[in-house]
Amino acid sequence: MSYNKLIYNKYFSHIYAEEDVWGYPAAQKIRAAFPDSVYIPIRHYKDVFCKKGQDFSLQKRGPKLILAVKRGAMYYKGSHMCDSFGRGGFIYTSEIMNCLYNCEYCYLRGMYPSANVVIFVNQEDCLSAVERVLPAYICVSYDTDLLAFEHLTAFVHGWMRFCGKHPAAEIEIRTKSAGFNQIENITPLPNVTLAWTISPDEAAARFENGAPPLAARLADVSEALDKGWTARVCVDPIIKFKGWREAYRETALIIKNTVGVERLSGVSVGAFRVSPGFYKRMRKLSPYSEVLSYPMVERDGGMRYPDEAEIVSYLSKLIHTHVNAPSITKSAPVVNALESPAKKIAMA
Repeated sequence: MSYNKLIYNKYFSHIYAEEDVWGYPAAQKIRAAFPDSVYIPIRHYKDVFCKKGQDFSLQKRGPKLILAVKRGAMYYKGSHMCDSFGRGGFIYTSEIMNCLYNCEYCYLRGMYPSANVVIFVNQEDCLSAVERVLPAYICVSYDTDLLAFEHLTAFVHGWMRFCGKHPAAEIEIRTKSAGFNQIENITPLPNVTLAWTISPDEAAARFENGAPPLAARLADVSEALDKGWTARVCVDPIIKFKGWREAYRETALIIKNTVGVERLSGVSVGAFRVSPGFYKRMRKLSPYSEVLSYPMVERDGGMRYPDEAEIVSYLSKLIHTHVNAPSITKSAPVVNALESPAKKIAMA
């Protein structure tokens, strides 16, 4: 039977849960959201998430949810290969592993053995650990799209309360979602930056399965700016496909005409790049992927387009010409190439 003829369960039809998760508000909120799901008790999330022989692509068609209590490291040092936008004390947290969306170019496809979603329900332990290392610049939506899960977890609300109490905590929440409505009633905080990843409509439709279209994301950016939030647009990663130059030129014009970009804190620009190990696993997983079929070269610790500098320069000039944003950052790889999947999962 071909994959297209298989019948898949709906998202989160089955929820695996460690025995001690039910004392946490996030777990109770999730159980209320999925009263008809099949709940399966487990000893440890790795018993399910790290099983051998899993098929990431098949699981993405009907992923299961795994609820767990995070133990050990609650945050990780940001790689020197990642963009900290000039801030010191750069760290990131990983309260959720994997994403609601299924982007063809996503490095998570090469990092995790499973497409199932792990939610660590003990956010207060994470916040307490981060509190001890302030001041810090914290990426809280690093290995997932935290805002896309907000209706299930309320983790962004938790971070907002944390930042309201701790001015020395500066956080970025990056998203592809159209989920600003989940936080629209929160008073804007000066130490919180909302950042939207922006792609041309054609790239979003072809390579970002499940993610909202360009207009929906830009509508969220505009609303956030209207309400006084600090917001950034990330045209990153730039994906090469037939007609990509024209598509990104049109996107730059759309940003200019819809967002009011002089209000943005900045625009980051970066071409598709990924660590060599992740790239190898992604190619094996999706041998016919258009994104992964473009010639890549290994340089500066990552697999990159041979003409990466030209690509980034092209779009940066478009942004300068059409957008007039206050600052343009040419992003370093967002992938932490210094940590293997096994190491990250072992630390979780």
